[in-house]
Formats: sequence, C-alpha cells, structure tokens
Amino acid sequence: MEVIWTGLTSFQKGNLNLIGHTSIWMFFIYGLAFLLEPVHHWIAHLHWFFRGCIWMVLIFCIEFITGYLLRLFGISAWAYDGRFSILGLIRLDYAPLWFTVGLFFEKLHFLLLNYHIGTK
Repeated sequence: MEVIWTGLTSFQKGNLNLIGHTSIWMFFIYGLAFLLEPVHHWIAHLHWFFRGCIWMVLIFCIEFITGYLLRLFGISAWAYDGRFSILGLIRLDYAPLWFTVGLFFEKLHFLLLNYHIGTK
C-alpha cells in the first residue's frame, strides 16, 4: 500500500514513471498489525464513525511512536513536512486517510476470517 501511495505521489509531482518506495524498517512496523486484532474485536459493536476515529488515532500513535524510536537510533524511515506535520513523524492532514484505511482493513480482516485464512 505504501509503495502504491508513494508511486501515486510521484505522479502528482509529474513523474509518469510512478516510482514508489519504502523502507525495509516498515515491514517490521507493519508486522505490529497483529496487535490490532484484539482491538478490532473490542470495538466491532461500535458505530463505523467511532471505529474509524479509533483506527485513525491508533495509526497516528503507532506511526509517531515507531518513528520516534527509529530516530533514537539515527534512522529516519520517513520525514513528513508541511504545516500539518508534527516533528516530521505524522501529518494530521492524513487523518481522513487513516480513518478510511482502518475501516478498509476491518473489511479485509472479516473477509480473511470468512475464508479461514490465518486461522487454525
């Protein structure tokens, strides 16, 4: 998803090659997604708007904390800029994106469970 996003961003900047990129560190960060499965079960009864808000806040927290921890070791896997950036670690204008991504991954999680993918 990140490679697609950065590829589309390059298109927005006029690069028709659609070059996307990521850092290998992101695989470890995305691997933390297993920690979100219990959250999905705890909030499943809530209205979609509240669930989206919870996902958005959680994604911001994970992005900020992991980015900060990487920086402690001199690693900058991403660096946001602009007026909505906080310490270059998160961008508040991404809130609608993270809201939507959280709800999308709920649907994907249910789909995988329906096909018994990742279950015993």
